[in-house]
Parts: sequence; C-alpha cells; structure tokens
Amino acid sequence: MTTMRDDATKISISWAIPSVVAVAGALVGVGLGFAAPPICRWAVDTLPTVPGPIELLSELTTAWSLPILTVLGIVAGTVLAMMTVGESLTVTVDSDGVLLDQDDDELYVPRTKVAGVHLDDKDLVLTDGTGRELARRSVGDLDKAAVAHAFTEHGYPWTDKVLHGDEFSRWVDGDPALDDETHTLLRDRRAALSRKESDTAGQIHDTLQARGIVVRDRKDRQEFRRLTP
Repeated sequence: MTTMRDDATKISISWAIPSVVAVAGALVGVGLGFAAPPICRWAVDTLPTVPGPIELLSELTTAWSLPILTVLGIVAGTVLAMMTVGESLTVTVDSDGVLLDQDDDELYVPRTKVAGVHLDDKDLVLTDGTGRELARRSVGDLDKAAVAHAFTEHGYPWTDKVLHGDEFSRWVDGDPALDDETHTLLRDRRAALSRKESDTAGQIHDTLQARGIVVRDRKDRQEFRRLTP
C-alpha cells in the first residue's frame, strides 16, 4: 500500500449513509414480521401451489414472525451497509500525490503528473497537461465540497468547470468519424457496463485512451472526445 504523508487529507463515505441502510433493513424486517403471515396465509388459501417458504410463513404467528424477520432484516441491512462502505471510493490527498481506493483496488497518481482536477457530473477527474485522463472515479456518495477542499488545500489545480467538457460527442455505433476498431471497443465497453463488469470497462477505457479517445458515460450513453496530438 502506498504511504501517504502525515498531513494527508482523507475523504470517505459518511457514516450516516451505511447507518441509514442498516436501519432501513431492520424496519423492512419489522414490516414483514407483521405483514408476511397474513399475506402468506391468503396465498396458501387462494393459489393452487405456493413455494415452501410461503407455506412456512403462513403457519407462523406474529409473535414468531416479528422477531425472526426483524433479525433477518437487521442482518440483511448490515450486510448491505458493509457492501456500501466497501464499494465506495476513498480519496486521500497530500502534496505528493493522490490515492484512490475503491473495493481494494488502489490507484496512485503522483502530483507531478496532475495538470487539472475537476468534477464531471458525479465523477472526479484528474488530467495531465495533454488532456489525458489520469483517473476518473465516481464520487457520488462523497461530500463534494470536502473533495474540492482537499485538493485546493494541498495546492492542486482545482477548477469548478468541466475541463474539455464541450469536446465530448455522443457515440453512435457506425459513426464514420471513428474507425471500426474503436467502434468495436466501445461496443465491448457498453456490454461490460451492462454486465456491471467495471474492471473490464476500465481496461477498455485505458485502451481507448491509448488510441487517442477519451470516453465518459451520460444517462446510459457513451460520449467520446479526441485527444489533441
């Protein structure tokens, strides 16, 4: 793991978000504890066949269903909360570089390479002097003001505008402005995103950038821009 300076600023998900998820799980469990038995009894009496768990719940009284389903809701909510924390991005900034850690996947960007830092919708974007993206990561569940402050505090070239934002165009499959191999890569990236294969999508993003094409996502559509030689 990369060692950061003692004066590094770390931004991670607020404790309130996983707490809300955990409490919501418990409340859902309580609600099901009251509602599930009568609904399941109605299903058993009305439908020709029902799955085994529904038959089991139909035989429970509220005195049993309430504690059982509440505990299950608490467990499910806790697991979901842990997953939310694990999948969230943690940004650590010092005067030497930036460490981006998400789901145990770490990326370190040295300060000397960074020529621009900005937010593009929900994405944190670091660029070099040629406009190439050094990193693009979602910070949708982080405090945006805290992210901006961390970079400005350590002397990074933060800007509130989207760098190169007006250079992006919506990708249309078959557009003659792009060659066949680029279209193939964009199709593969679209398919990877639909399967939630973020690692594969990230690798294709890097391959496209090596070919001079920067890609981003807007409302489930891909947009691209060309790097200036």
